[in-house]
Amino acid sequence: MGEIGLVVNPVAGLGGRVGLKGSDGAEVQSRARALGAEPHAMRRAGTALAALKQQLPDLHIITYPDDMGAVSAAEANVPSEIIGHLPRGVTSAEDTIKAAKSMRSAGVELILFAGGDGTARDIYQAVGSDFPVLGVPAGVKIHSGVFAATPQAAGELAARYINTRKPRLRLAEVLDIDEGKYRQGVLATQLYGYLSIPYHRRLIPGAKTPSFGSEETVLEAIAVEIVGSMEPGCHYILGPGSTTRAIMQEMGLPGTLLGVDVIQNGDLLAADANEDELLVIAKDGSCRIIVTPIGGQGFIFGRGNQQISPAVIAAIGVGKVTIISTPSKIIALQGKPLLVDTGDDQVDAKLAGMHKVVTGLGDAMIYPVVSDLSGQEE
Repeated sequence: MGEIGLVVNPVAGLGGRVGLKGSDGAEVQSRARALGAEPHAMRRAGTALAALKQQLPDLHIITYPDDMGAVSAAEANVPSEIIGHLPRGVTSAEDTIKAAKSMRSAGVELILFAGGDGTARDIYQAVGSDFPVLGVPAGVKIHSGVFAATPQAAGELAARYINTRKPRLRLAEVLDIDEGKYRQGVLATQLYGYLSIPYHRRLIPGAKTPSFGSEETVLEAIAVEIVGSMEPGCHYILGPGSTTRAIMQEMGLPGTLLGVDVIQNGDLLAADANEDELLVIAKDGSCRIIVTPIGGQGFIFGRGNQQISPAVIAAIGVGKVTIISTPSKIIALQGKPLLVDTGDDQVDAKLAGMHKVVTGLGDAMIYPVVSDLSGQEE
């Protein structure tokens, strides 16, 4: 059995729930911690290892010390060989690059890495396009097509790769955005290269596709439908995206394209809210959550809207979630279900099932939402 390398970016996703829209740079990471952010990349890496070990009981991995892999391996009870040296303190992109290069030199067959788009860029810099890798989604920004849909899916796909004599590989995009512009509501995406990944249609959602301005009439119809159904006194929490922004435009309110806004009685109650602010609002009375899938991927929770955390969803109730989407987004999924990956298995399980998706004025469809992709066939 071939060995697998594991690289964890321990600060990946740190800025998500506190509304910082990214975790790149020491200053942002410091701000996130000051706002009470807690790292979760190590836990998500451990979840991937646990799923991997279920299918490969004799699994042995090669990893880096401490938070960059050893902690996750120990928590998943997976035997590991620790290589390299990591000084105590905050890790850097250089550490990720050095770790990936060391694992390739050590002869691993596949590198699992836990992080976001910035981590994918570091892995690409380290190993290029000709070495098999697979991303465990743990960042705020997951625009690249190199990540499995969930940590569990990453574990299953890694096992499939090791168990297959002629594994199926494909090149997938490494995309990242300018976080400074992102925080100003401007989405500027750049292609940095391609990584070679194992592929399974149900386990890899692919790269995010942007929404362009060709569906204004459909967006307006969806907005009219939602605004017309709003109840007095209810707080409406609107996730990011151009589809939800159309609601704000219909109401004549300034919307945060890439953040989470809250409206009540036709007024903007909170702009670009973080998890703590949403928890306060959730306890203040009647609430509903309105979200739209990420184009090309299908995620409704867990990608770019971590402010709407499992705690927020649980406080409001999964029955108070409204999904809105243009028909073209659903068609582009080619039969794949909508996805949730909040980081809380119980909340994800409650969100799974058949859901109404509002697609226009008086128009809706019933569409599946799943949280566990294990066992899905192509």
